[in-house]
Amino acid sequence: MALNQLNMWCSAATPRPLSRPMVHFGVVGSGDLEVLIESQNLNGKANICINTPITGFDDIWRRVMTRFIDESQLGDVLISINDNNAPPAVVALRLQQALAELEPANGSSGAKSFLEANARTRAYGLVDEGTFTELAGPADRCTSPHLPVLGEAVEFDDGIVTGIGLLGRRPTLVISQEGRFIGGSIGEVGGAKMAGALKLALELYQRLSHNDAPPQAEKCPLVLISFETGGVRLHEANAGLLAHAEVMDLLQDLRHKIPVVALVGSKLGCFGGMGFVAAATDVIVMSQFSRIGLTGPEVIEQEMGRDEFDASDRALVFRTTGGKHKYIMGDCNFLVEDSIDAFRAQVQKIAGMTMAEIEALRRIGSPELVSRQMATVAAVSELQPTDSVDVWRAAGNEPPQALVDMSLDAFLATTRRFTPSTSDR
Repeated sequence: MALNQLNMWCSAATPRPLSRPMVHFGVVGSGDLEVLIESQNLNGKANICINTPITGFDDIWRRVMTRFIDESQLGDVLISINDNNAPPAVVALRLQQALAELEPANGSSGAKSFLEANARTRAYGLVDEGTFTELAGPADRCTSPHLPVLGEAVEFDDGIVTGIGLLGRRPTLVISQEGRFIGGSIGEVGGAKMAGALKLALELYQRLSHNDAPPQAEKCPLVLISFETGGVRLHEANAGLLAHAEVMDLLQDLRHKIPVVALVGSKLGCFGGMGFVAAATDVIVMSQFSRIGLTGPEVIEQEMGRDEFDASDRALVFRTTGGKHKYIMGDCNFLVEDSIDAFRAQVQKIAGMTMAEIEALRRIGSPELVSRQMATVAAVSELQPTDSVDVWRAAGNEPPQALVDMSLDAFLATTRRFTPSTSDR
């Protein structure tokens, strides 16, 4: 079941070198691939290395790659591809897109949709331009050791981007998950990268502290986690579960020292064990188009039946797990527009708060907060709601259905949030 590994050489008529050391493009989703092109001294030739779960298509791969080298005239390059059943047209497209990455970017990535952006674009866009340094990136080839044994495609960064940048003078550790690679699931490598980033944040805090005094506020580290995940990777479940536990422990080590901000605005949202991790952060920022939960809609339907929860009813799914409902219930602190700029702006506001102000935003983490959560659960249970709109009405929002299509500005200006006392009205 091991992956099929192809190695081939091509020569351009008039080879030209890569204009920078490395270019990377693509995600190893179903029917897709990633391309990593690196400058190397190969006597003008191009060396192509391909990992794919499919056999019997060696000649097609050779024709596609030969055509690409003939058209691009690249030489002295190592081209590495992780494939997951991509058809030839997609292979050719991704190669051209990787080549286009060499051209100067037009404008900032900040105006881009957070929902549509990939993990790397989000990571770069959340910190000051030109300051982000990726840790254990694609060129380091930190792939899962378990997936090839199962005949499953790998990705050079294991579906998670980690790095450090600046927000003003604050060193900012960024962890950004890629939902298109095995549902953003956490395995051994991805978990280690998350844990490593959190450990680095704590190490920076200790280095910047002086005589047991914490770092100056404007220099204190900050951690941003952009969640897009279904939780544990079932292919390597034991390692994934251990990673969840290690990350939870590290979040407690950072408590009262380093703000940890959860950003949930991507397509998959945040589910499974990572839902617990998000809840354990200091602050949660969402857009109305993303979701947080423990058990995903499809699993609820499978276990409890469609009468209990119809996972095909997308409106119901978003009314139950989406950003607006989570804001009303107090499960997220801030709701923002769907753009990288909007998330970044909210992060900058949070960075300007004191640690005491940030601590006051927590939803769990003390006996008092747990008691408040339990009181909320009891109040909702007494309502016996058949839909989230019943809870919205109990919070004092009339008519509750109007909240669904309400603009974000109007929603934030008029919506009442649920508390046990509001349900008594």
